[in-house]
Amino acid sequence: MADLNQTEDFLVEIGTEELPPKALRKLSEAFAEGIQAGLLEAELTMGEVIIYAAPRRLAVMITGLQTQQADKTVQRKGPAKKAGFDADGNPTKALQGFARGCGVDVADLIEIETDKGTWMAYDLQQKGQSVTELLQDIVANSLAKLPIPKRMRWGSSDVEFVRPVHWVLMLLGEHVVPATILGHSTSNTTRGHRFHAPQAITIAKPANYLGALRLQGFVEADFEARMESIRQQVEIAAKEAGGIAEISEDLLDEVTALNEWPVAVVGDFDETFLAVPSEALVSAMAGHQKYFHMLDSNGKLMAKFITISNIESTNPASVKFGNERVIRPRLADAKFFWDQDRKNPLDDFLPRLKTVVFQQKLGTLFDKVERLETLTVKIGKPLNVSPELCARAARLSKCDLMSEMVGEFPDLQGVMGRYYAQQQNETAEVADAIDAQYQPRFSGDALPSTALAQSLAIADKLDTITGIYGIGQVPTGDKDPFALRRAALGLLRIMIEKNLDLDLRLLIQYSLELHSEVTVTETLIDDIYDFIVGRLRAYYADQGVSAEQFEAVRVCRPAHPVDFAERIKAVQAFSAMDASESLSAANKRISNLLKKVDGQIPETVNQTLFSEAAESALFAELDALRESASEQIAARDYTAAIASLATIRGAVDTFFDDVMVMAEDPAVRLNRLALLNQIYQLFLQVADVSRL
Repeated sequence: MADLNQTEDFLVEIGTEELPPKALRKLSEAFAEGIQAGLLEAELTMGEVIIYAAPRRLAVMITGLQTQQADKTVQRKGPAKKAGFDADGNPTKALQGFARGCGVDVADLIEIETDKGTWMAYDLQQKGQSVTELLQDIVANSLAKLPIPKRMRWGSSDVEFVRPVHWVLMLLGEHVVPATILGHSTSNTTRGHRFHAPQAITIAKPANYLGALRLQGFVEADFEARMESIRQQVEIAAKEAGGIAEISEDLLDEVTALNEWPVAVVGDFDETFLAVPSEALVSAMAGHQKYFHMLDSNGKLMAKFITISNIESTNPASVKFGNERVIRPRLADAKFFWDQDRKNPLDDFLPRLKTVVFQQKLGTLFDKVERLETLTVKIGKPLNVSPELCARAARLSKCDLMSEMVGEFPDLQGVMGRYYAQQQNETAEVADAIDAQYQPRFSGDALPSTALAQSLAIADKLDTITGIYGIGQVPTGDKDPFALRRAALGLLRIMIEKNLDLDLRLLIQYSLELHSEVTVTETLIDDIYDFIVGRLRAYYADQGVSAEQFEAVRVCRPAHPVDFAERIKAVQAFSAMDASESLSAANKRISNLLKKVDGQIPETVNQTLFSEAAESALFAELDALRESASEQIAARDYTAAIASLATIRGAVDTFFDDVMVMAEDPAVRLNRLALLNQIYQLFLQVADVSRL
């Protein structure tokens, strides 16, 4: 009998051509998740799941993997007993067929009782398989499900993968797991660095994998360890060169995915290039060459860079020279574009926007700018921003898209607009707004700091959302080509975190009306409002707000995002109160009672119909706090309002204990429902606490 307690370490490695650097981490994580899911489905126990990823390999090691499935009983359900036997008690053909399918006689079948009667069944003893028999399919299924947008073929094979595969290593303990994966027979050999150690390296057991690659193969297969090595090398190299390295996490991740054996090398470039805006030089170095840049003690860009070489060269000076030679024309291009663009004022780029289509049904970028002029003024008015400044910032907002510099370095849109606006002596507010209109550019990014910039940023995002949504191109699944989700969260963050008391519904309607191609309806306004506000679910989840707390506010559909935020705070405060559980349950009960009412519930409560002391007591408490709670709600002091409403808990509990709400007398019943409805509606002015 197989030992169910026996475990072994498992290792699988897929050796390939260089994998897409920006997808490496995602591919490696998905590979491991797929294998783990397959093993769990096979009901096998395991220890730690360790992910390895380098430019030419995806690998997963699992410690303490159970080597044998347990035997188990699988119950097969056949026909109902009454359908399994005829009037004389003889088995029907249906029952006989079921027995044959189980490989037994009818006499071996059992009866089971269900809520639908007695059924015939058979308990099949299923023998567990060894993990060796299961691993080929588990690994192959995981590889087949990897998030690869477009698979490729190579040679004459029909095998498809993200890149050509050269070897597959698969070990269970000290033994090769025999299998054919992606057209390759498995083995116990891997390969090292393409130049330092291209020969085969034998792995005796999974635990030796990482060390063997490091010592014999010049490969650091641990992604996180490789990343930390690069970070430390870059910081040390910068310090030795007299500067401070600025390390972008995105660039660090990409460089880690490009190198198996990283070695930092410092290079120099001509200081005359420092006359070009630093953002352009950094974009050229990071975007094109994957170089890290350095700042001096004053925070100024230095005429140096740090590159990560994927080779431990015997002649580092040659590596340095080669990289300096490569970056020189890139920086020369940036300087040329900077000089060319400044020969004409920013306004001269505006007519050229008529030649660029924003979206086929929504017109050109020039059309978008005209809408932005109107919308920015509208948004800026309650923020006390000069209409002239709003219109000017909006008019210049997209001009830099036609510049030579942004044409070469698209990530500099807005940034170059700010420089060119400063060049032609626009006000500092206008120049800043042109840059800040794209904020926040990513999760956690800074927000526009001035009211003008905030107005333009909101207008830009809202125009895109309403236009694209208005023509029916709603984001679905992972498809969001115009990044509407990011735009929606961005404008919400600006409104909430900058405390801008703007009516989102009115702005949606106003923006829609600027799109001549869109038919404005209440349904469309509601749909766009729901889409935008829906982004707050994840936003608040990151802040510890539960799904129930969020939903309690969302159903009230506050038009102002800052109002939404205040209600969230109130609901969080309410949830921490001792009375919250009781009042939530009471409101849920009230909600359910109100849903059952067919007719109209009276707006007022008739005290002469009270017959129970608990009715009078509840009405008195409600009447006493109604005015103060309403004033607090009107002032948007929702936390204070809900604290006031929470004092009614005792009277509500007593009411439900002592009073029969659904009395036989229709007048009394409706009067009691009217009293409960007033409580429910008062809470609803803050949030629907019945959802907590």
